[in-house]
Amino acid sequence: MARRSKKKEEHVNHERWLITYADLITLLLVFFIIMYAMSKVDSQKYEVLAQALNLQFQKADSVLDKGHGISGQMTPKQGDADSKDKDFTQHNQDDQKEEHDKSKPNDNEKEKREKELQDLLKQVQAYITDQNLQAQVSASDTQRGVEITLNDLFLFDLGKADLKPASYAILQKLASLFPTLNSKVSIEGHTDDIPLATGNPYKDNWGLSFARSLSVLRYFSDTAGLDDHKFIATAYGDTMPKVSNDSDANRAKNRRVEIVVLRNEANSTDSAK
Repeated sequence: MARRSKKKEEHVNHERWLITYADLITLLLVFFIIMYAMSKVDSQKYEVLAQALNLQFQKADSVLDKGHGISGQMTPKQGDADSKDKDFTQHNQDDQKEEHDKSKPNDNEKEKREKELQDLLKQVQAYITDQNLQAQVSASDTQRGVEITLNDLFLFDLGKADLKPASYAILQKLASLFPTLNSKVSIEGHTDDIPLATGNPYKDNWGLSFARSLSVLRYFSDTAGLDDHKFIATAYGDTMPKVSNDSDANRAKNRRVEIVVLRNEANSTDSAK
């Protein structure tokens, strides 16, 4: 009779505890990462959160013994909690006030610039009146800023861009007022719609209007010694007439150089008058 073979004994794994140990180590690692992250929490906000949790755990249905809170310390009185809430509210109000105060410099800067423009306008208008220049020069307050308009024949000979000596006085007066201004100054040349005569050194009205605005700018920068970064030279040719070019008198009004002290630097590209 054949003998029965003995059942092979299964191998017992005595290292299963390593799985539990590895899980424990992983949990500890996660715990310390969380603790490290919590160490950078805003202390004031964390204190408010702790107070809220303490109040919650002191209720009758709390699972903690005698409602001592999560830290094992005596729960603060209601008055103390109210004080903390008031402190937190005050902190928020202080933050809002600080943000509001930050906007004040911009408002103050606008008010200061507006006062400078109005003072400039009054001084220029007074000078024009004193020197009897009403026929050649005018000054007005526009949406873009203070606009000083100079007749072309007061500044230049017909078809030319060289400044006449008679214009130096008014330009020097303006040069004495500009350094105190915290504004850009746009110098803009305009012509009528009549083409330039044959042989004129400038190709067209665009070239003439730009040369004239550049001549005024160079007076301020080279002769008067002002910072040229303060100025913008622009040419419009005959594209922006003040009145229709249907008569000699109207064409004379359209031939001009406008010096605009800008309210806002964004207006330097705005053609609105």
